[in-house]
Amino acid sequence: MPPTAIILLSGGLDSATALAVARAEGFRCHCICFDYGQRHRFELQAAQRVAASLHAAEFLIFKLDLRAFGGSALTADIEVPKDRDAHAISSEIPVTYVPARNLVFLSIASGLAEVRNASCIFAGVNAVDYSGYPDCRPEFITSFERTVNLGTKAGVEAMKRDARAIEIRTPLIDLSKSDIIRRGVALGVDYSLTHSCYDPDESGGACGSCDSCTIRAAGFKAAGVSDPTRYR
Repeated sequence: MPPTAIILLSGGLDSATALAVARAEGFRCHCICFDYGQRHRFELQAAQRVAASLHAAEFLIFKLDLRAFGGSALTADIEVPKDRDAHAISSEIPVTYVPARNLVFLSIASGLAEVRNASCIFAGVNAVDYSGYPDCRPEFITSFERTVNLGTKAGVEAMKRDARAIEIRTPLIDLSKSDIIRRGVALGVDYSLTHSCYDPDESGGACGSCDSCTIRAAGFKAAGVSDPTRYR
């Protein structure tokens, strides 16, 4: 019986690659996607397509409403920043940051990991090309892994054996976007199935100028890979 992993799958480029890495390492992959009131809801459909194409064992959409908090251009009536240069993208926390999003998502995924007897949670966070998000840093991941093993039954029982029950795996955290794309292509990821844009039109067409579109387009260019994104 192959080991089980929980995959945080958003439908974007990074999480699709993380799923492909987990699958290549022999894990039985259970994917969890979050419907949290985001304005770019097309990523939910993309996540389902990606999970099917990479033969995930399970695809689960977990609903919660982070619009109740607001405070982000992704969950409130706040304009999505456009046409920012690379320095601005990487030097400040943008208004597209959703308060504590990865903290919430990883906490819920940890509960699913206990129920599914998963030894790993894979997250496609990236600290190289990241858009200033504090919950994409290695320090956060290291801290959360300790927290989940202190705060779960599986973790406490494993610690009695001087072991670790749940590992948080971030295989892309030190890679550039172009390196992520090259790795995904080598693993058979179909990036035309993914969605990254923060401000798509009604048909899902990417705006081409939000931070996420800018980083994605630059990554494909640097990787020498044709960009399959449908821009409006």
